Amino acid sequence: MVYQTGRPVEALNAWLTAARIGDGSIFRAIDRWGNGLPPGTGPEGGQYIVTLRARMAGLDPSEFSAHGLRSGYLTEAANCGIPLPGAMGQSRHRSVQQASD
Repeated sequence: MVYQTGRPVEALNAWLTAARIGDGSIFRAIDRWGNGLPPGTGPEGGQYIVTLRARMAGLDPSEFSAHGLRSGYLTEAANCGIPLPGAMGQSRHRSVQQASD
């Protein structure tokens, strides 16, 4: 397990607690009472969220992608000295080849 700290981790932990997510996808539909629903979104859902949030932040959404976040995570993990196998376990990359793409 890779341990990360900071505001993004605090926000993620707050979401996981509020949505009562113990495993599986972290991006899920939310019902009208604010409960996270299974089974989660597909790959296109992650991109939709990244695009929407970039736009909400006043940024150019074409400069951001779900793939870029995942790739950037591996780069930042390497910069922090986290071994690739540990980072891949958290990012769910299945092979070194996939992680290097």
